[in-house]
Amino acid sequence: MTRELAAGRIAELRKALEFHRRLYYEENAPVISDVEYDQLEKELAQLEAAFPDLAAPGSPTRTVGGKVGKGFAPVPHPAPLLSLDNTYDEADLREWNARLERVLGKTSLDFVCEIKLDGLSVALTYRHGQFVTGATRGDGFVGEEVTANLATVADIPRALTGAPAELVVRGEVYLPVRAFAELNEAREEEGQPVFANPRNAAAGSLRQIDPRQTAQRPLACFCYQLLSAPELRPASQQEVLRLLSGWGLKVEPNARACRGIEEVLAYCREWTERRHELDYDADGVVIKLDPLQLQETASSTAKSPRWAVAFKFPAERAQTSVQEIAVQVGRTGALTPVAHVKPVRIGGVTVSRVSLHNEDELRRKDVRVGDWVLIERAGGVIPYVVAVEREKRPPTSVPFPFPGTCPVCGAPVHKPEGEAIARCANRSCKAQLKEGIRHFASRTAMDVAGLGRVLVDQLVEQGLVETIPDLYALRLEKLAALPRMAEKSAGNLLEQLEASKLRPYPRVLYALGIRQVGEETAKALTARFRSVEALSAASREELQGVEGIGPKVAAELRAFFEVERNQVLLERLRGYGLKLSWEGKAALGPLAGLTFVLTGSLESMPRQRAKEALEALGASVAASVTNQTRFVVAGPGAGSKLDRARKEGVPILDEEGLTRLLNGDLGPVGR
Repeated sequence: MTRELAAGRIAELRKALEFHRRLYYEENAPVISDVEYDQLEKELAQLEAAFPDLAAPGSPTRTVGGKVGKGFAPVPHPAPLLSLDNTYDEADLREWNARLERVLGKTSLDFVCEIKLDGLSVALTYRHGQFVTGATRGDGFVGEEVTANLATVADIPRALTGAPAELVVRGEVYLPVRAFAELNEAREEEGQPVFANPRNAAAGSLRQIDPRQTAQRPLACFCYQLLSAPELRPASQQEVLRLLSGWGLKVEPNARACRGIEEVLAYCREWTERRHELDYDADGVVIKLDPLQLQETASSTAKSPRWAVAFKFPAERAQTSVQEIAVQVGRTGALTPVAHVKPVRIGGVTVSRVSLHNEDELRRKDVRVGDWVLIERAGGVIPYVVAVEREKRPPTSVPFPFPGTCPVCGAPVHKPEGEAIARCANRSCKAQLKEGIRHFASRTAMDVAGLGRVLVDQLVEQGLVETIPDLYALRLEKLAALPRMAEKSAGNLLEQLEASKLRPYPRVLYALGIRQVGEETAKALTARFRSVEALSAASREELQGVEGIGPKVAAELRAFFEVERNQVLLERLRGYGLKLSWEGKAALGPLAGLTFVLTGSLESMPRQRAKEALEALGASVAASVTNQTRFVVAGPGAGSKLDRARKEGVPILDEEGLTRLLNGDLGPVGR
């Protein structure tokens, strides 16, 4: 290649890499895989090596991605938070080891292998054992100050035990894969853009301007490096991990000392097969020299340490063909295109349906019926289309015609300005009604057992239920006459519906399915507005005065209550005896103002029942231990939440104490 051609290609690659860095680090919305990004960076590095005079200090091959975003204060790091070079096969890993042995003049080196989390790198500063500052990696030298956000993460203790006076540690904040799947499902239903993977979800959660938004997502954190500890001189990475754990910081539990490259390779092979056992997204293994003195000798480049490398797991991908594209309608009217593909196994799971999310995403990827597509499972959970194999596209292929009317009821489709989701404008649409009933009857809402998908379809299609309140007008003889329904089953359902009338006001509000109003939001709203009438009359400004309520939630609430049909729905529900207010001052309950956390198993009742019982007495039940926690209820198998409660001096109740509380004895909480 001539120098002129090389200069042009180098300029193209730098521009492309900066674009993809911005999408990955700043917007949390990558459009290419890590492998594709690394291939571009590798090509750039090779060209810069061949034409050294064209290399530049600010090249993506020499700098860490990311920068301080608007709305965040800059925080200089005491030591650079470097990124890792990646290897994708055993030959690359052997080559890295051989190079390290030559530099150090040693053979059969000692390593520590750690599971590589796909999360967001952070620096945590402690002074005299107290958490004082938290920051993102940023560009590696200066990060974003997100102390208040990190303080909501249960795995990051406010206080350490036995730590040095000045301490800065590096960790990785992540979102467990199940929480990631649930978050994306909720976002898709609400018409919000979905996250590409758990890493982007964690980053998006942590980089919220309002820490109350961060607190609503169950983030976790593992720590793995000392960035600054002037009083300490640990000898090895193994010792660093022991120190971190001893102070009360969580470390990834599967780290292992390995002697020589063969043991390293065995560890990488083992976890390539076992990665699905983890409840967090792991995209590889980090291999580090164990002796810290040898780490210093090996040194680092401006971008990456020479003493550590990442072995990336092979992507879980498969090719298959698109047999049909269908458009589903959710309970909020959101139209979601779904590709029905020829069943294919990916990571031990058979995939036959893949969400295409929205019309814009469908158009961007140009997925068509008959196409061959490459499918990957994000975070080992959610399948998505990586790319279309266009060279295999049939010559008769045509773009998918996204409907301009609802595929269920034929009503006009509306796409609000600034949103990617098209919606059916008919709130009486059968599809919306069906999904709304399923949500209303779900376990965390009105908990009506027996209202499965088939029965809901029958009730709606046969005109027995045209609005949600119609559920409470159902009669035994009509139900028993439905296919696969007998008198006993019909009677059981009616009993369940009658029992649901006892559900408290927050559960009823959540069950209504108002966009953006989840369980915790419903609890916060009903604590402030003691009746649905008060809530209905609240202005946007008053709504935003409730903790955790932002402009979008306030707008959705006002939009709901301003529709006359919804006011009629509420009146009918009240007429059937559902609780749309707190009934008198006693409704506050004897445990009002106390926040509990449940951890471990309970022998006398499921944890969900214990949660509901505490809430019925006025208590709040949180998912993690914070400075607001007054009591932790711990049963067998309690883990990090119990550890944190002990370290922070939070009173701990056993199951006997909980049982006494629920039976009216307030002695365990001093009331």
